[in-house]
Amino acid sequence: MKKKIFIGIAVLIVLFYIISYFSFRSSPKIAVIPVNGVISDYLDVIGNIEKAQKDPSIKAVVIAVDSPGGAVGAAQEIYSAIEKLRKNKPVVVSMGNVAASGGYYISVPANVIYANPGTITGSIGVIIQHVSVAQILKKLGIKVENIKSGENKDILYPNHELTPQQKKLLEETILDVYNQFLEDIAKYRPVDIQTLKKYADGRIFTGRQAQKLKLVDKLGNIQDAVSEAKKLAGLEGKPALIIRLEKEETILKKLFESKLNISDVLTYPQFYYLMSF
Repeated sequence: MKKKIFIGIAVLIVLFYIISYFSFRSSPKIAVIPVNGVISDYLDVIGNIEKAQKDPSIKAVVIAVDSPGGAVGAAQEIYSAIEKLRKNKPVVVSMGNVAASGGYYISVPANVIYANPGTITGSIGVIIQHVSVAQILKKLGIKVENIKSGENKDILYPNHELTPQQKKLLEETILDVYNQFLEDIAKYRPVDIQTLKKYADGRIFTGRQAQKLKLVDKLGNIQDAVSEAKKLAGLEGKPALIIRLEKEETILKKLFESKLNISDVLTYPQFYYLMSF
């Protein structure tokens, strides 16, 4: 008798979990995807955007941005992924403490951008660093020669100083990347490029200032952004699950993997949509 009762309880528990699983799978959801810190490794963010894209139960997505920006290529990868997502599902951005430079750039394709009144945003511009140790090497009597295929192959190497021609080459390239930034903003924001250029000189704004400049749409926190996402998805006043899609890490990885910081990123010579520190 006890064995039959035990089996009956076990069957009920299994049925409960099966029903709960399929109920969870089919329930309408709003996915929150965080983008935190310096933007460099973009694959996890894009992977989560693709999950949201493919899951029919996810009706809208909130991108929670708290980033000072990062590498241009990585920011453009995320920008393009959000562009594709918004074709099928509403996307709302919620800016946290900082959403500047590349952090602002990836926010642009959203249907609606929320910022807190005190969010640091803006910093529209491009930067690249060249550190020259040529004079130090000379004083130490150390000579380093670069064997190269062309005069500009070592343009960013630290053992020589930039020539005026090389500096001009870099400025021209930076200007092209800067114009891409402006074009990508103007594509989705209600502001033309000529107007944008007046304040797209690297300066930062508060969320409230950015709203006046039409760089963001509304002031509010992540709860407001989630409510907006529900509204855009036709779920206003209806039950919906709020789920968080983020990088999955094992316990060992969390213990031993060092966190990326700004000095790690600036080790590599590349163009950055990055707020100055």
